Amino acid sequence: MALKERITEDMKAAMRSRDSSRLSAIRLILAAIKQKEVDERKSLEDTEVVSVIEKMMKQRRDSISQYEAASRHDLADAEKFELAILQGYMPEQLDAAAIEKEIESAVAESGASGASDMGKVMAILKGRLAGRADMGAVSAAVKTRLSK
Repeated sequence: MALKERITEDMKAAMRSRDSSRLSAIRLILAAIKQKEVDERKSLEDTEVVSVIEKMMKQRRDSISQYEAASRHDLADAEKFELAILQGYMPEQLDAAAIEKEIESAVAESGASGASDMGKVMAILKGRLAGRADMGAVSAAVKTRLSK
């Protein structure tokens, strides 16, 4: 089942169970997906849906940190709930060893020898690890690996 279809089915289930907070969060996801489809005038593939969800997760994390800094724990809790819903649609995350193995493979494949080749390595890794690893952490690991 495609990810978008799974999200739609979960929305229907939330409607049936009258779970309004879950329904609201899922509707936000579907609205973001629909907006991206309208903007690009095409139906999104699973990888593109994952990138939309990743963007939403980043927004939620930023909001949580700002709300907690302002002592607005009620709003932070709402954002944490939405973040948990979003994480449920992400592919299984890779562990550190698997990420390191992918980095070594990409470095060898690209022939990278220094920090100036980081873009080549990241281009390879973005396709392989999208949605399965925090790309910020991957970027830092690549930078460390190439500076050796």
